[in-house]
Amino acid sequence: MSDPSLVRFRTVVEGAMAHLESRRQEINDLNVFPVADGDTGDNMVLTLRACLAELDRLAASTGERSLDEIGREEIVQSVARAALLGARGNSGVILSQLIRGAAEELISRPGELVDPVLIGSAMMRAANRAYSSVRNPAEGTMLTVMREMAASVATEIAHLPDADTRLGPDAAPAVQNELIAAILERAVVAGEDSVRRGQALLPALRDAGVVDAGGYGVTTIFAGMVAALRGGDAPALAHHAPPQETRRADPEHVSTTYRYCTNFAVTGHELDVASWVAPLEALGDSVLVVGDDATLKVHIHTDEPERATALFDGVGQLSHLDVADMRAQTAQRSERLSGNGSATGKERCGVLAVSAGPGMRTLFEGLGASVVDGGATLNPSTYELLVGIHAVTADEVVLLPNSANVIMAAERAAELSDKTVRVVATTSQQAGLAVTIALSGSRGADENAAAMEQALERLRTGGVAPAAREDPAGRFAIGDAVGFVDDELITWGDPAAALREVLERVGAGAELITCIAGEGAPLADADIVALAPAGVELECETGGQPSWWYLVAAE
Repeated sequence: MSDPSLVRFRTVVEGAMAHLESRRQEINDLNVFPVADGDTGDNMVLTLRACLAELDRLAASTGERSLDEIGREEIVQSVARAALLGARGNSGVILSQLIRGAAEELISRPGELVDPVLIGSAMMRAANRAYSSVRNPAEGTMLTVMREMAASVATEIAHLPDADTRLGPDAAPAVQNELIAAILERAVVAGEDSVRRGQALLPALRDAGVVDAGGYGVTTIFAGMVAALRGGDAPALAHHAPPQETRRADPEHVSTTYRYCTNFAVTGHELDVASWVAPLEALGDSVLVVGDDATLKVHIHTDEPERATALFDGVGQLSHLDVADMRAQTAQRSERLSGNGSATGKERCGVLAVSAGPGMRTLFEGLGASVVDGGATLNPSTYELLVGIHAVTADEVVLLPNSANVIMAAERAAELSDKTVRVVATTSQQAGLAVTIALSGSRGADENAAAMEQALERLRTGGVAPAAREDPAGRFAIGDAVGFVDDELITWGDPAAALREVLERVGAGAELITCIAGEGAPLADADIVALAPAGVELECETGGQPSWWYLVAAE
């Protein structure tokens, strides 16, 4: 890492992330502390991914500035801030502080070539920074592992000759890489020892029969750095089994009261880290507030995410908001470890649909979509949408509001989320189902959204519902059938006659019509099929949706 060498720095970060990614699920499965929500690997990967994205941004700017003009200070400061903004969950936030501490040490030595001595100092500062960010640090966790790795490296350096620890300004990059790799490899050995000892320090690990997921993640990151520096394989790391069903007990620090793991960033001026801890602790536990006077990252377990974010109204700009349902995560993790959960591979992009009705949920899930229950009024909050976005296993999401009333909340959730989210403005559930077919998990959210919007343009929709109120013009009474095509009222009166009219209008020129029966629908499927226009195939489904007897769609 000659000073500055953006390309080589990126290679090391990429190597660390790739190795962490290769053991991501194993790390997730080990996760029992502080909450057994099974996402430690995910959160640590996301933090490194944010760093890598920032390095790519800096690399793109070299067309305007040379590497010398960018400089080490800007590189490490930018990466530290990216880690802070990209952090999610306890493990991600603590990892961002490890990165920040190391960055602070690198910045404090301008012009000094990065060598084992500087690496050792950076590791110790990283450990100290991470410890200071946690109000009640627990031993046996990633904090302990990093501290003991740094202490081991300091001891090693003290007993090595200067030729193996210090580099002159003319040192060849290959020599520099090997010296750093050698000292980091020793750190990995010390880290593995610390990971194994974690059970003796933390009862939650001992009771579950596992090692600490975050600590194991740290050693995995360092092993990946060694591999990148040497251009070869990573040092061998032991694999660790997840907790057995018979030994899986509630960890001692499980948040038994609070449901939502909430993370967000606040950007402003003259922000004070310490002043926000007490107000947040009044709303939940596991509070972490880190950052500086311009950017804060907040983590809290609470039942009221909206009250936590509201504390910062008028203080600064909110972003990178992520809300995870820890109870659902814990249940999913337990199901997966018991052998009943899904083991399908992760796709790049997924769909989140707002729906109402048990059959409608089944239809969306049958197409591979995740679902947010919109309730009888099909009107979930921004925070409910954020919980749903988090639950989608893909890193990019297309959000289908399926109601005109939900579009603004969906756009706000997309704006705040730390994932890449695109909203396709569907205004009905039948439209959402029709465009979900256009999803390709291997494409990004932008491409999928464009494909769905094209499908939406070719779609005609309608529906029949019981009138909720009497028509002022006297055309229909409460409970009479009213039929719509798109948003236009076209017919009223008898349910069969109204549905026939809607099917004819929606199905004109179509080859296939889908008709989805809702709660209390008065006609049997055979009767509905008989109402279809001649020459058009009619497909009947059961959605169980409230308010609408029938939802209709055709391309």
